[in-house]
Amino acid sequence: MQNPNFNFTILSKDRTSAARAGILHTPHGDVPTPIFMPVGTLANVKTLSPADLSDAHAHIVLGNTYHLRQHPGVDIVSEAGGLSKFMGWAGPTLTDSGGFQVFSLSNTRKVTEEGVEFRSVYDGSLVNFTPETVLGFEQAIGADMIVALDECPPFPAEYNDVERAVELTARWADRFMKSWRQSNSERDSYQAAFLVVQGGVYSDLRKRSVEQMATLDPPGFCIGGVSVGEPQEEMIKAASICCDVLPDEKPRHLLGVGTPHDILAGIEAGVDMFDCVMPTRNGRNCQVFTSQGVVNLRNSRWSRDQNSLDEQCTCYTCRTFSLSYLHHLAVTGEILGMRLLSLHNITFYLSLVKAARCAILSSNYNSWRRKIELDWETGT
Repeated sequence: MQNPNFNFTILSKDRTSAARAGILHTPHGDVPTPIFMPVGTLANVKTLSPADLSDAHAHIVLGNTYHLRQHPGVDIVSEAGGLSKFMGWAGPTLTDSGGFQVFSLSNTRKVTEEGVEFRSVYDGSLVNFTPETVLGFEQAIGADMIVALDECPPFPAEYNDVERAVELTARWADRFMKSWRQSNSERDSYQAAFLVVQGGVYSDLRKRSVEQMATLDPPGFCIGGVSVGEPQEEMIKAASICCDVLPDEKPRHLLGVGTPHDILAGIEAGVDMFDCVMPTRNGRNCQVFTSQGVVNLRNSRWSRDQNSLDEQCTCYTCRTFSLSYLHHLAVTGEILGMRLLSLHNITFYLSLVKAARCAILSSNYNSWRRKIELDWETGT
């Protein structure tokens, strides 16, 4: 039986792939899937306002528990009425657990059965994350969807090391769900718990992790341990293995992915949700994604080009400014340029998943994808 505060409905499945189109119903509104989530690490998507995100047709924003816990602090976010109110965003939000950030602190972290201990990158203080404390942080932050603490092994990693991470993640997930079930019944606001599937590039470990997480029956699942250095084909293989055995009726989020090619491949594999810093990070570094491929605005070839950045895009940047002007902003390092290019990239990603959804609803996803990627390659 679905929870009235959060449920997922599959509207259509593509006949030529595992892609599916659905809708997430959350306390802060509905989210069409497949969907891309702009990353608002510290309760903001870098250089962009909530109004910018609305103009780009964003439906949901991701926040980072690791960073928000350290600044401004989860109590401050809670006192403001939760993440959405704190950042002036009217739509749904999701917070990840900070597991990937802890994974990146390989020189200072200590992983135990209880949790993980590490030094803060902000002030050097000693911080402890456990499944229970992470749940408490995320409850205070108040996102609509919250992700359990997991151990994310690097790539490459030996089989035994990945297996150990899979088993530890499963035990942490069990503790997270027990605390979530107990505390969720006592709270006024409902938050949907997502558990993280691990397993690296090892097919049997991926399947084992899915079975372990599915037994705990969370509202949703994340596919983790990807985009950590493995080749793209390995990443998509891992996602496909997970999607093949994950419960069909639950949403699937591929953590930290990725390029437009990655997203289209993930959708074909059966993934519903994506997040990545690439649109805004690359925009701040003057690299933009267009219907004719990737463009570097620092290139002098654009200095006298009075055409728009992408004639197929309707974002404010493309409607208003020439390539010549955007090139000028890029080479002079103007903050406005960073904002305009980030806005375009976010709009491009969101338009891409919207078009993918339409292709799924028309059941011609594979042919649509081939045409889109050919346009990127040939610049037509």
